Amino acid sequence: MKIIGLIGSKLGHSFSQSYFQNKFEQLQIDDWKYLNFELASISEIEQLKADESVIGFNVTFPYKKEILPYLSTLSDTAKSAQAVNTVFIDANRQLHGFNTDVFGFLKSVKNWTGTSVENALILGTGGAAQAVRTALDNLEINSAFVSRDPHFNLMYHEITREIVENTQLIINCTPLGTFPNVSEMPDFPIDFLNENHFVYDLVYNPEKSLFLTKAEQQGAKIKNGREMLELQAEKSWQIWTTLLAQSSLL
Repeated sequence: MKIIGLIGSKLGHSFSQSYFQNKFEQLQIDDWKYLNFELASISEIEQLKADESVIGFNVTFPYKKEILPYLSTLSDTAKSAQAVNTVFIDANRQLHGFNTDVFGFLKSVKNWTGTSVENALILGTGGAAQAVRTALDNLEINSAFVSRDPHFNLMYHEITREIVENTQLIINCTPLGTFPNVSEMPDFPIDFLNENHFVYDLVYNPEKSLFLTKAEQQGAKIKNGREMLELQAEKSWQIWTTLLAQSSLL
């Protein structure tokens, strides 16, 4: 039995397990399992590393950056993002890090906005936000981080109408609004939005977050993170199956 899975601190909201279970059923694969591994600390990764049936896993909040010291290698994309959401474990139990969030977001947002976006605001500064920044760089879209931390580009209270009017794309990379905390949203000046804006929320549960609901009421075009998740999941699957076949080379 080959085991892949998802590590994070709270995984009740995750779609990954059911997504891969359905995938295994469709492909009539009965020797793979996808499990959720809720870790109280990233150091518990050593237990997964010791289990030889585990050949890889996805990484979600809050460990996309915390896992970096445990990895033997990083893909170029993961190096650029300085965040990892996919790990492969080779035959020597060495961990190799990748970032398929970059691929998923890039393809999802490119298909949606076309070439009409020049500037973007990224709400949040965690691992997902770093992946989004890398994708935007690849698309040659100027971007700035918005955070409660003054060490980043902008703080929320510094966002002016002029800044929003000169920005076509706003991406929420925080977990605010995720079920069951559906009444939460980033402290963003929604009233500054209009029909010229694209508002993307990485939250996918609920399907339409409070942030997206209010943005839509202002006339903005909205999109949740479901497509990005599916794209990154398929890319993860490609990495695991390809490297497993080549594992003797790692």
